[in-house]
Amino acid sequence: MFGLIIPSKFIIIKINYTMKITEQDKIFMREAIKLADASVAKGGGPFGAVIVKDGKVIAGSSNRVTIDNDPTAHAEVNTIRMACKALKTFSLEGCDIYTSCEPCPMCLGAIYWAHIDRIFYGNNRKDAADIDFADNFIYEELDKPMDKRIVPIIPMLRNEALRTFVAWKEKSDKVEY
Repeated sequence: MFGLIIPSKFIIIKINYTMKITEQDKIFMREAIKLADASVAKGGGPFGAVIVKDGKVIAGSSNRVTIDNDPTAHAEVNTIRMACKALKTFSLEGCDIYTSCEPCPMCLGAIYWAHIDRIFYGNNRKDAADIDFADNFIYEELDKPMDKRIVPIIPMLRNEALRTFVAWKEKSDKVEY
């Protein structure tokens, strides 16, 4: 057990990584793997995911990057979008995600922003790297100062951009997420 700070709420949550995996968990993971298998057969990437709430699959999808010509069309992101539509909410609190592979940094960020309770995964990031889906360079990039990154990140017009943040902060009827 250890404390984890969730940025959106700044609360500490205790997480127990020794939680028992149930037979139902295995069924949901097999659904994610089945979606990954079907994706490969259709020309998509080898990744699948399902989101579950109250013991029921709410949404499931696969990697559609090459099918949709969309680099953000990862299985987890697609499934999050579908689950949010199905539940008519941007918060997936009370949901778990089962994904055929450990989420990449983009998908992990989306999972945190969606407030998903737990992540179950099949293959790990080393397994993904072994088939040429290596994400380590992204983790390494995040640790570098902005002026040392491969893709230039150039700050500009901050004072003008801050006006929007001030308007958001002062907005009394905003929906926080």
